Amino acid sequence: MQQEALSFFSSSFPSLHRSFPTLSRLRFHHFPALSFKPNTSSSSSSSLFKSPDFTNFTTTTTTTTTETLESSIHEKLIYLDSLGIDFLTLINRHPPLLSTALSAVKSVVDYMTTPPINFTLQDFRRLVSMCPELLTSPLNSHTIPVITFLLREVGVDSIFDLRQALRRRPRLLACSVDHQLRPTLYFLQRIGILDPHKHTYLLSCSVENKLVPRIDYFEKLGFSRRSAAAMFKRFPQLFNYSIAENYEPKLKYLMVEMGRDVREILEFPQYFSFSLENRIKPRHQACAAKGVRFPLPVMLKTNEAGFRDTLEVHFFVLNDSEELKRMKKPVSLPTF
Repeated sequence: MQQEALSFFSSSFPSLHRSFPTLSRLRFHHFPALSFKPNTSSSSSSSLFKSPDFTNFTTTTTTTTTETLESSIHEKLIYLDSLGIDFLTLINRHPPLLSTALSAVKSVVDYMTTPPINFTLQDFRRLVSMCPELLTSPLNSHTIPVITFLLREVGVDSIFDLRQALRRRPRLLACSVDHQLRPTLYFLQRIGILDPHKHTYLLSCSVENKLVPRIDYFEKLGFSRRSAAAMFKRFPQLFNYSIAENYEPKLKYLMVEMGRDVREILEFPQYFSFSLENRIKPRHQACAAKGVRFPLPVMLKTNEAGFRDTLEVHFFVLNDSEELKRMKKPVSLPTF
């Protein structure tokens, strides 16, 4: 991989020369004024006013700068390669890594992979693959404040739980405490979610672009703001589901195909967590075939064997009930 990367950079760096302004122009602009004394010597006058030639100096400086940059990138490549991190993939996804000092990268790696945080290298590679900003974010002014916020303000119980939270949602490490994490925490607390340490994956969500629109959607169905918010309080994972790909098709099936009242989801918002094709449709169809109607939790939460057993029991009870009704029905005797 190192040879491939070096080939990549060697083909890319010639274009860097064009990005440097010519030093001859910059230096000439600030060149000190020369005092003029008349001199009849033509050779002396010509020499005095001849523009300085900085061509060799410019070429040397630009070459040195490029070589230094290449060396720095090469060192980062070797270091990250030793950790099992694909440098080329990362810079394609997150170009600022090119200009980040190797010392800064090493500081982040050391902090995240040694006690007390103590991620394994395998876990750290996964964090970086999902959140490359981790390697370029300032350790003291960004990464450590995020960790401190999760432990102190969110109430994550332990370093073990912290690692679990970051494994589940590495993007937390790319979020600003002041502009993203803390405002979202306050919003979740306002709607009654008082255990945010169990739902840290929501802290990286935008309040304006993701959380509020989902509550608004259920208000448009006719629920009060309080009732809609109560659904999310009861089942915070509901914030993670897509309106177009989850809410809408499942609500349509609930009301049209199953013939149920939409208010059933107020008590069982977990309905949206089940697969429409693999769980909701097959179980509804099985119930409909036997003329049985279960509450949503009974129909969806039990495992397959439990569901089939419960369905058979209710089917026989229903049949016995119908048979008893027929037996109790008075029989009219024929008249002669």
